[in-house]
Amino acid sequence: MKILMVLTSHDKLGNTGEQTGFWLEEFVAPYYVFRDAGARLTIASTKGGKPPIDPKSDLPENQTEGTRRFAKDQAAQAELANSISLSAVSAEEYDAVFYPGGHGPLWDLAVNPTSISLIEKFARSGKPVAAVCHAPAVLADVRGGDGEYLVKNKRVTGFTNSEERAVGLTEVVPFLLEDRLKDRGALFGSGADWQPYVQVDGKLVTGQNPASSAPAAQALLQLLQS
Repeated sequence: MKILMVLTSHDKLGNTGEQTGFWLEEFVAPYYVFRDAGARLTIASTKGGKPPIDPKSDLPENQTEGTRRFAKDQAAQAELANSISLSAVSAEEYDAVFYPGGHGPLWDLAVNPTSISLIEKFARSGKPVAAVCHAPAVLADVRGGDGEYLVKNKRVTGFTNSEERAVGLTEVVPFLLEDRLKDRGALFGSGADWQPYVQVDGKLVTGQNPASSAPAAQALLQLLQS
C-alpha cells in the first residue's frame, strides 16, 4: 500500500510578519499511523525540499506523543527534509493521498493547478483522498467527472469558522474554509471545537482540526483495507 502525503511550501502568515506552514501534529500523527500499518510513504510538497513547519505547532503546549516520537526519529526528519516536488508526482503510483493542514495550504495548495489536477486523477480512479484541518481547502476547486465541484453534496468537515475566530485569524486568512466549502455545495459538518471529528463520504475523508489527524488517517487506512 503506497500513500502520498502532500505538504504546503507556504511560510508567510498573510501580512502579519509571522511564519506559518504545516501543523506538525497533522503530519506526524498520520505519518506514524501509516508507517506503523506497513504503508510505503512518499512525502511531497508544493516546491519540494524541506516544507516549513508552523513554529507554533512545535511549542511545548502543542507537543503530542507523535511530535515527541518524531523529534527522536532522524530517518523521518530526513524524509521530511527531502520532500519531492509536487510536479514530480504521478497519481498512478499511489493508492491514496493525504493532505495535512496548517494555515499554509490556504495560500498555495488550495489554488495550485498541479494539486487540483492530482486530486481529480485520484478521484476519477476511485482512490481515497484525505485532508485534515485547513487542508480540505485543497478540495475547493477540484471538479468531479461530471464537471461539478467534487465536494458538492458531499459530507465534509474542516477547520471551522469558530475555531478560526478562536485563533484570531479570520481577518488574516485569504478565505474562511467552512464558508468556502459551503459555497461549493458541500454538506459541511463539525463537532465541538478542538475535539476529534471526521467525515467519510465515499472515498473522501476529512478531519476538522489537529485532534482529528490520527482518526482521519485511520479512516483512510480502513478504506484502503476494505
